Amino acid sequence: MERSLTVLRVSLYHPTLGTAAFINVPLELQHDTSTLLIGRGRDTHLQLQLPHLSRRHLSLEPYLEKGSTLLTFCLKNLSRKSCVWVNGLLLRFLEQIPLNIINRVSFSNIQMTIHIEGGTSLEAFVCCFQLSPSPLIYRPKAEETDEWESIPHGQPLLGSGERTPVNLGFPTAPPRLGTALSSQALEEEQKYSSRGSCQTLLSASPASESKPC
Repeated sequence: MERSLTVLRVSLYHPTLGTAAFINVPLELQHDTSTLLIGRGRDTHLQLQLPHLSRRHLSLEPYLEKGSTLLTFCLKNLSRKSCVWVNGLLLRFLEQIPLNIINRVSFSNIQMTIHIEGGTSLEAFVCCFQLSPSPLIYRPKAEETDEWESIPHGQPLLGSGERTPVNLGFPTAPPRLGTALSSQALEEEQKYSSRGSCQTLLSASPASESKPC
């Protein structure tokens, strides 16, 4: 009895180059259970024509979880110079993350969605590609950057099993209001408190202005 293949339905979008960035992408790519490589190098299985892409930029690795009869996939960042975003989480060099049923991936200005349809075959899978004329991922521009060096390195490695939350603009945790107030600010707070007023201190600096609530 012939077993059905797991199907990965992959949509691709580039905001400036359009379909020219995916000139070497086939409509369908069948692959065995070895690692599938993505990049601009000739030795990759999915070759993309982009100057800022690494020769080996990403890898898609199928594996079998204990007790499961379906293929599972993880995505790894192979680029030393660029970061990769997967479902809003940051991957640096050699970090990897397991994929969900539906996944949103962005790297080097490319937007990619991966929808996994499980099959019974454990020996191969197939990728079906579609080029999208419109954006696949909508997010604030400040949420994503291609240069991983510009992102704080105090975050845990995703490959170690810990996930990194999306950085929404704060390089570190935002300061807690009222934790380091100057003596002048404290006097102002006590003065307004004695009048029964509510005061919000916007800064610990004596030059800051206070506004009544």
